[in-house]
Parts: sequence; structure tokens; C-alpha cells
Amino acid sequence: MNSAHPDDDILVDDLPAPRHSRRLAVVTETYPPEVNGVALSMARVVDGLNRRNHDVQLIRPRQPAATALAAATPQVDEVLTRGLPVPLYPNLRMGVPSKRALVKLWSLKRPDVVHIATEGPLGWSALQAAQHLALPVTSDYRTNFHAYGKHYRLGLLTRPILGYLRKFHNRCGATMVPTESLRRQLEVRGFERLSVVGRGVDAQRFDPAHRSAALRESWGAMGDDLVLGYVGRLAPEKNLGAVLAAYQAVKVQQPRARLVFVGDGPLRAELAAKAPDAVFAGQRSGEDLAAHYAGLDLFLFPSLTETFGNVTTEAMASGCAVVAFESAAAGELIRSGVNGWLAGAGRESDFVAAVRTAAADPLARVAVAEAARMTARRLDWGDITARFEGVLEGAIARAEVGLGLAGLQPAG
Repeated sequence: MNSAHPDDDILVDDLPAPRHSRRLAVVTETYPPEVNGVALSMARVVDGLNRRNHDVQLIRPRQPAATALAAATPQVDEVLTRGLPVPLYPNLRMGVPSKRALVKLWSLKRPDVVHIATEGPLGWSALQAAQHLALPVTSDYRTNFHAYGKHYRLGLLTRPILGYLRKFHNRCGATMVPTESLRRQLEVRGFERLSVVGRGVDAQRFDPAHRSAALRESWGAMGDDLVLGYVGRLAPEKNLGAVLAAYQAVKVQQPRARLVFVGDGPLRAELAAKAPDAVFAGQRSGEDLAAHYAGLDLFLFPSLTETFGNVTTEAMASGCAVVAFESAAAGELIRSGVNGWLAGAGRESDFVAAVRTAAADPLARVAVAEAARMTARRLDWGDITARFEGVLEGAIARAEVGLGLAGLQPAG
């Protein structure tokens, strides 16, 4: 745009685009201070919608009293429902069927759209209530529940679970998925109206500047000793045997190499028995978590069950060289040998080989880590929220057209 004065462009470009403020109901069965990808990313989206002047009503299960204060979300209308512990994840809560309460709530204060982040009992109730009131509905596909079957002996339930998820999401006006590859996978399985909305990363919180020599020394790493690490739940579906295999291969060439696990879960004792010299840092958050990322030289992420994998982008933002399988966020964002290393999905030998390659070349690691940081800095949460908002607006517009057409139909 041409202008007589350079400041004219700034004044015009800085004006926000005209936007109609909406009343949004967001339903989720996990939210901070619970620590998982769904909870943390939903909190960022809710905050972003609030900053964009929308009236957000957050509906979620009531968390234990010890965390209730920390869970409070300012400037958001929170509606708390009864919650029960999630099987296999006792520190998380799931909602209970609440259709009648939600119909009453939304009859008194009708939202423009209902967004459902999770497909549990509360999410299903929200879907039924919204359909009862003819409200537009959008949803997220955030967890590959059907992919967990082989890890938790649920093989016979895999097809029914997938069928339930398909039925759930196909009743929504739009379903958001975090990657194009997942969109294609779900489309083949009969899922409809899929929109790709990725995930952002806080590149100010996760920054190489948080690297601490003192922290590394507490792990037993001195000077240029190589530190490999993993951040996430220590659970069967995370495929952590590949991390142990890679670590043992690296130790042959670099006996002083260290392995750090950040997180907790049911496999902790088994992992400690198999790798007694590994460091188990437990669950971390905030600046402490950022320092743990920044202290790593190689971030190993072997999971094959992720829909995205927020830890991948957090590691990249922290200046870590990442080795992962070609799936989820890694498959979308990493160019092998440029800003990380990728192995063919499910090929553990390739994963181990990639780790050995990265471990043996410190100059390549530095270049890759710098490129990874640049990639992560482009993943702005403001852009993600705008895309999210666009999907909501599309669902509202389609619902309005549908209601208009229904009004033209003859009675009976």
C-alpha cells in the first residue's frame, strides 16, 4: 500500500479487522492445572478468544479442592460440573452426563456456538444438549484413543471406540485437527467436515536462554557432555523402549552421555530398572520446565500415538535438536537433517540410527537446533486463535443458513 507518510501504513495496519463479538461455550474435561497437551493448549485458545473480545463460558469438571484456586481462569465464566477420576489416569477428571443441566444453562443464556474439546461423558452431553437447542457445534480431535488399544489390552474395543468417535464428530458442524496428515487419516476413516488448526508455542517461555550449567551438573553432565532427554508421560503408549535403545547405542561411543526423563507415569519404575543411571526429574512446569528443556542437547520423542505432540514444538523453541518419528507435529514441521532428524514411522532401528548420527556431530546439532528455534518462532498462538475463530464463524454461518432453509420448508 502506498502512502504519503510512513506512519499512515502503521496506523491503518494496526487497526484490528472489524469482528463481531460472540458468546462462546467451550466444553473440556481437562484444563490447567492438570498437565497434558489438551489442557494446556485449550487454555491458550480460551485466553486467545478472550483477548479477541469474545464472551467465553468454560464448562469443565470440578478439580480437587487442592487445585481449585490454581485452576481459576480470570475473565472467563466458569461452570463447574461433577467429575470422576479417569481410569489409568487417576490425577485427571472426567465429567459425568449433564445434558439436562446444560439444556437449562444454555436456554437461559444461549451461546452463539458450542465448542467441545473432549469426547467423554461431559462432551457427549454437551453435544446432545446443543443439538436439542439447535445450537451450532464444533469439536476438536485431540487424542488418538483408538490407537491406545494395543498398549492397554483394548484390542477388541478399538473398532467400537473409532466408531463412537466418528459418530461424535460427524454430528458436529466442524471438527478441528492439528495436522494435515491426521486430517487425511480421519477422512479415509469416514470423518467429515475436518479443518486443520495447528498448535502454537510460547517461544518466549521456551528459550535457549534458560540453559543452566548448574542444572546440567546436577544431572551429572559436565562441560560438553551430551545430554539426551524426553519430556512427557512415562506410559506404554509413548514407545519409550526406543529411547532406551538409542541411549544404549550412544553410550557405546560416548560413555559420559546422560539421559534425562522429565515427567511421571506408570512406567517410571520399569524404566529406572532398565536404565539405572538415567535421571528422573519428575513433572515440571513453568520456568522450571523451560530450564529442563534448554538443558538438553538432544530431545528424543518416540511416540506414535500423538495427534500433535506439543512437547516437540516446545523442545524446538528451546533450541533442542529433536529426533522423532515422521508423524504428528514432527512430521509436519521437521525437515530431516535441517531442523531436526526424522525416522520412518515405527522403524525403531532408523530412530536409533538417527540419534547416533545426531549424537556424533556437535556442529550439526548446533545448526539444527538454531533452525528448529526459527521454525518454532513462527508458530504464533495469535495466528492459531484466529484460525480457530474462523472455524467457529464458519459453523455459525452454516447453521444460520440451515435454519433459514428449514424455515422455508412447508409444515408437516
